[in-house]
Amino acid sequence: MRRAKQTARARQRGLTMVELVVSFSIMLILSTMAIPLAKVKLRHQREFELKYALRDMREAIDKYKTACDAALFGAMKMGTFCYPESLEILVDGVKTQGADGKKMKFLRRIPRDPFTNSAEWGMRSMQDDIKAQSWSGDNVFNVYTKSREKDSDGKPYAEW
Repeated sequence: MRRAKQTARARQRGLTMVELVVSFSIMLILSTMAIPLAKVKLRHQREFELKYALRDMREAIDKYKTACDAALFGAMKMGTFCYPESLEILVDGVKTQGADGKKMKFLRRIPRDPFTNSAEWGMRSMQDDIKAQSWSGDNVFNVYTKSREKDSDGKPYAEW
């Protein structure tokens, strides 16, 4: 009879209650560690996208300025200091002065701001104060994100 009980018990499969509690506790601890890591990873990805979007737009503004200074677009408009009047001009293009009248484009599209999730950027003109939050509308000298968030060092993304 003892032998029958031992073979019946040996055929039973499964986990005891203690084993289940221990395994669920370990899974809970690991999952609570993974959530903050995922948030940090997402923030770094957004920072990376912001950095490259700003770099692309600033390079396009500089290329426009170089072309305007070389008088490729004809006479410059007063108050623009050879900077574009808007970001849309960089996408739409500007006709060059010459027989062919080709359009020079500097951006394919205005990039999306990863923090505000829109294509709307803060702009500063040459005449604006470096910390100004409003744009005078004369020209586009610099761009920044409209997000009020800060990076891990405490520096606002708007100052990048």
